[in-house]
Amino acid sequence: MKLSLAIVFATIACRVPDPPPIVEAWEDRFERGDVGANYFATGSGYKIENGALKAHGAHNHPLWLRKKLPGNCEISFDAWTTSADIKVEVFGDGVSYDKDGGSYLATSYVLTFGGWNNSQSFVARLDEHGKDMVVERGKKVKAGKRYKFRITRRGTTLQWFIDNESSPFLQYEDKRPLRGAGHEYFGFNNWESETWFDNLRIAPI
Repeated sequence: MKLSLAIVFATIACRVPDPPPIVEAWEDRFERGDVGANYFATGSGYKIENGALKAHGAHNHPLWLRKKLPGNCEISFDAWTTSADIKVEVFGDGVSYDKDGGSYLATSYVLTFGGWNNSQSFVARLDEHGKDMVVERGKKVKAGKRYKFRITRRGTTLQWFIDNESSPFLQYEDKRPLRGAGHEYFGFNNWESETWFDNLRIAPI
């Protein structure tokens, strides 16, 4: 029986040591021809296009950054889409993905802007279809608009800012923060929408 492509990739990722963890400010501007060795693709759907990372039809197979995150850090990047549903994961295990196209149980906090046909945005702890989440339904994604996202974690508080606003778009308080082994990686994610990401920057706090 042939192994699936994702299992093959996972096997390779386990054998190849990670790049060094992030201990000072680190950036990726995606000015190259391919995704590169700093990332682990759990499936298809990601490529470099015109100096940005494009995600399309990934169906909850994240593209994980293989560099471990500081426990308290700031993550910023640009994002835009042709429709809605801009999604990333923070503090995940760096290898997990949706295995059956059903209800995806993440290992991370899932942050989605304009999810479910642009009806809501949320920060979900592990399960985006569960109850452990904070939700915002007023702000809609504007197709083609380039957004600036900034995500921070300090202690038990995860905050998500959009376009340099002084107040967080969403804030999640977690009495049992996802930390340590199994919760150390950042990932770009996607379902069907055409979405682009650029100017990723991660720094310890």
